[in-house]
Amino acid sequence: MATTRLLAFDRWPRWLLAVMPLALLAALIVAFFVLDPLAFFTGNFPPLEELSVQRVRFPANGQIELEVINGGPDPVTVAQVLVDEAYWQYEITPDNTLDRLERATVSLPYPWVDGEPLAITLISATGITFTEEVEVAVRSPDTGGPTLLAYALLGIYVGVIPVILGMLWFPFMRRVDRRWMNAILALTVGLLVFLFVDTLLEALELAAEVPGVLQGVPVVFFGTLLSLGVLLAVGGRRGERSPLEVATLIALGIGLHNLGEGLAIGAAFATGAAALGSFLVVGFTLHNITEGVGIAAPLLRNERPPLTTFFLLALLAGGPAILGTWIGGLAFSPFLATLFLSVGAGAILQVIWEVSKLLGRAANRRDEPVLSWLNLGALAAGIAVMYLTAFLVKF
Repeated sequence: MATTRLLAFDRWPRWLLAVMPLALLAALIVAFFVLDPLAFFTGNFPPLEELSVQRVRFPANGQIELEVINGGPDPVTVAQVLVDEAYWQYEITPDNTLDRLERATVSLPYPWVDGEPLAITLISATGITFTEEVEVAVRSPDTGGPTLLAYALLGIYVGVIPVILGMLWFPFMRRVDRRWMNAILALTVGLLVFLFVDTLLEALELAAEVPGVLQGVPVVFFGTLLSLGVLLAVGGRRGERSPLEVATLIALGIGLHNLGEGLAIGAAFATGAAALGSFLVVGFTLHNITEGVGIAAPLLRNERPPLTTFFLLALLAGGPAILGTWIGGLAFSPFLATLFLSVGAGAILQVIWEVSKLLGRAANRRDEPVLSWLNLGALAAGIAVMYLTAFLVKF
């Protein structure tokens, strides 16, 4: 009998069979809200409030602006504002009551002192406090042409120029024998392995600043895996990749990593940490020279690559640093930074796979082990070089 009833569905239209489970699910949800079974569990419980400060700006002398978002399940009403433990007047647009995932801007006419820290506390109507510590109060940069140009020059300095300098080792690398050419590829893998780990850790660090409802940590892992899957699917064709294709993939992965570096530099200058920003510029410049070596390594198998090829690869690898400084300096968002870095981590992981295959094919042609002592030493050297130069940019 049951089998006969199931077979009766075979006579139904296909579209009806597809829509029926969705219709039943919608009816179930409507019934849940109509019957309201949660009424049996209500009581005098405190609301679950979560207010996150995404950015603090000082647009002019005597003015402070806070960009906030409600990351909790319940509405949050901002009732009072404290600045350095003193109650202060404020304005909130569009409204002082924020629903779930709603954003608002808090404006304070406060006589802040340039270069001094201050603490801003938002107090909700239920008495819950949300405090944001500002290490250095400094006027935020304008969004005009001179500011954009200044950030762009920083991005060129830390992204494009170091990569070009690293590529200048290409003529020397062409004169080494075959075994050392493979070692340079292994060195490239070591550089990329360090960049992958470093990018992933930076993304996880920023994910801690993302409102809980936006799930920063899952964004890191799923963003990494999805970007890796997309790149593998796009490049999923038979046959070997040309040296130029591999070099382009390396430049793309490094470029996404340099986007994160630009975010850090732009945010440092925008928040008044000019000394830290200058330190990062010098550190990233030295740190990124090795990236040019990694990009140029696959091109050793080409006869004579034109200079325009090197320039375009350097622009692909270093150009995103310019975009990063603009975003970090003018519109920094922990969520977007986390997303960008996770995509970069997935791209770097895919490049590691491609360069490793290139190294493996070179070894198989001559019936040699892929992980020879020379290649293993070069791999370790690549990681060590990136680790040692990272001392200049970690704080």
